[in-house]
Amino acid sequence: MFTSSTNAVGGSLGLSALCAIVPLFAFFIFLMVLKWKAHWSALASVAVALLVGIVAFKMPAGLAVLSFTQGAAFGLFPIVYIIWMAVWIYDLTVKTGRFEDMRTIFSKIGRGDMRVQAMLIGFAFGGLLEALAGFGAPIAIVAAMLLAIGLKPMKAVLVTFVANCAPVAFGAMGIPVATGGLLTGIPGEDVAAMAGRQLSLVALIVPFILAFIMDGKRGMRQTWPMALLLGITFGGGQFLASNYFSFVLTDVVACLLSLIAGVVFLRFWKPVTPEDQASAIDADSIHLTTERTVLALFPYLLIVVVFSFTSLWKLGVDVPGALKSTDIRFGWPGLNGHVLDAAGEPVANTMFNFNWLSTPGTILFLCGVITVLVYTFNNGQGKYPLGIGAGFAELGRGGYKMRYSALTIASVMGLAYVMNMSGQTASIGAFLAGAGSIFPLISPVLGWIGTWVTGSATSANALFAQMQATTASQVGVSPTLLVGANTAGATLGKMMSPQTLTIAATAVNMENGEAKIMGQAWKYSLGLLVYVCILVFLQSTVLGFMVVG
Repeated sequence: MFTSSTNAVGGSLGLSALCAIVPLFAFFIFLMVLKWKAHWSALASVAVALLVGIVAFKMPAGLAVLSFTQGAAFGLFPIVYIIWMAVWIYDLTVKTGRFEDMRTIFSKIGRGDMRVQAMLIGFAFGGLLEALAGFGAPIAIVAAMLLAIGLKPMKAVLVTFVANCAPVAFGAMGIPVATGGLLTGIPGEDVAAMAGRQLSLVALIVPFILAFIMDGKRGMRQTWPMALLLGITFGGGQFLASNYFSFVLTDVVACLLSLIAGVVFLRFWKPVTPEDQASAIDADSIHLTTERTVLALFPYLLIVVVFSFTSLWKLGVDVPGALKSTDIRFGWPGLNGHVLDAAGEPVANTMFNFNWLSTPGTILFLCGVITVLVYTFNNGQGKYPLGIGAGFAELGRGGYKMRYSALTIASVMGLAYVMNMSGQTASIGAFLAGAGSIFPLISPVLGWIGTWVTGSATSANALFAQMQATTASQVGVSPTLLVGANTAGATLGKMMSPQTLTIAATAVNMENGEAKIMGQAWKYSLGLLVYVCILVFLQSTVLGFMVVG
């Protein structure tokens, strides 16, 4: 049996917090200073966390190792499983050539104006990719698409980064907010609702920032109607879906609303397009039949339909309930019941939910299978070739390509579980609680740091969500507010992450361009972070009516 303590090191909260931050500091050193690969940095940090937990926090070695195994298992299933399936669906569109048709579609609906196309591709369509995959995949895809329509490499990256910050919290079918809820015991629906009440206000201003990046004050002056429309529809969609619909589909709803609104608006409005902002793709010379258009968009339309059915259908048959009834919940062997909280009660985090059928990963797999069949039997007389065997071969190739990413995610989740179970995270939270009522002002910074270091909002919540909840209780504010704030802050740290910088530089062919990109991206990252910090502080005081619960 092990009972964690926030002052385990020499009876001192300060010393305990100082020791507890060592694994995170080590991760930063390994990744940023020593320039180790992300998976080696994560594994080395796990070793440091185990050492600190066993030696400094007196956690039995066996329980510490078992904590790591549970966290790593959660990282592999369902997190990596979901990403793998989502990437497979995208790879199928590339393999068949349907992705080129999709790119042409966006050029046509953007009426040849790169500023409008940047908003539609980077913000609305990029958000849809974030909803499906996350973890860096949308960065590479969107940056490459923007480069293809004529944006210069740096602009393509900056537009991608800023546009991506709005949907990240609900990426990969809501994995970041679900993780925050799981680790704190707060219902995932509540964390999502709170994050939705924060990030919808971020989404409102993002299109204006994109217009400024693209074309300065002129761009804002000439495209503000579209920026306003997309901001309202995307932010409104996020708020409504996260609070009243299904948080798993938050980004999907927001993206579809903004895309539909934008497309309809462009039927009646056309921006004044300077020559230097005209698209490089001559979409008018390419004729897309209705069949080509529908098939290019088919996988994403299918996902919306299938997820809506599995998440919402209760008429006659409670489909969500039926799927969840197949979940297999069990205590992690050797760990469950052996880790106690300060009150002497077993902690709940030692339960593992093997939701093999209800997980978004399995639903995405079903969508992938249908996509393979549809693309195989509708190959445009050989113009879009795909066989059933080739389609499933893409699944294998995708899994192989993301093997190191999978190892990194599993390791970071294992690191989070070791720190949480041993009391390291709680010690840092208790120490930070000394900031008192001012803590909500700096709360989003922790999430920002977490994503900066790990490249993942999910990992940032895994590292700091428990700390946020603990600190919230000690300073007298809502734990849901601060876990939501951690998630919101985490979305803004992604553009500063070394992993994200590398992905973006590679996508736009900027060899060794990471430092140049960071030199431009930091002002947008920090500017939006200050905005969120002020918002969260106001929600903890005069805007308390916005807090969930």
